[in-house]
Amino acid sequence: MKLAVLVSGRGSNLQALIDACAAEDYPAEIALVLSNKADAYGLERARQADIPTAVLSHKDFADRESFDEAMSAKIEEAGAELVCLAGFMRLLSDGFVRKWRDRLINIHPSLLPAYKGLHVHERAIEEGARFSGCTVHFVRPAMDEGPIISQAVVPVHPTDTPDDLAARILEQEHVIYPRAVKFIAEGRVRVSAERVLINDHAVPDGAMSNPAG
Repeated sequence: MKLAVLVSGRGSNLQALIDACAAEDYPAEIALVLSNKADAYGLERARQADIPTAVLSHKDFADRESFDEAMSAKIEEAGAELVCLAGFMRLLSDGFVRKWRDRLINIHPSLLPAYKGLHVHERAIEEGARFSGCTVHFVRPAMDEGPIISQAVVPVHPTDTPDDLAARILEQEHVIYPRAVKFIAEGRVRVSAERVLINDHAVPDGAMSNPAG
């Protein structure tokens, strides 16, 4: 399966996908890394791995819809079948999300539906959450909503700063994102009544990871 990965920054989840795709038995390859920022380090990661890149500045477009249409054209030109958001800091238009419905995934640093949006680690600590984590989900028009594919649970320690918690969660993001893509590329994932069903998976390698267990 050919992937298009959208980034706006350092691209650590992109690197996790690059590393996964380097394995001979991994069922996907990255056909394009696209960014809305020319200085995004994720583009350099792609160049180092000889992956095609593209830059489209949203500032060059009159509105979100025309920018998203240009992104779609680049993605289709690359032959991508699945779009992976990896720190892409732009809200997507409803038209883009509809066009790529069930072929567009995101990773969010909380256990959705808890802590949607920004400043998730600060909010989890402030509210005394005992556990947090990360979620891979299909994208829907509303922010941080959509059928959940995979999650990982991470403990929140009493002494945690937001940076401490973010670093611990990021480690698990790098585990579950490539795994979710693998399940999709193998044809084991389907959406029914806005819930994800994953076929033929053993419990240890399934849709929930609990490193704290």
